[in-house]
Amino acid sequence: MTEIHQVYECEICGNIVEVLHAGEGDLVCCGQDMELTVKTP
Repeated sequence: MTEIHQVYECEICGNIVEVLHAGEGDLVCCGQDMELTVKTP
């Protein structure tokens, strides 16, 4: 589950995503799960 203001990055292409609306599921880019790089405070 994602939380607001978490930041995810794709290790393949470098896309970066900031979560604006929390939700269920995983963030996927280039066929693999994106890596959480910044947790919410």
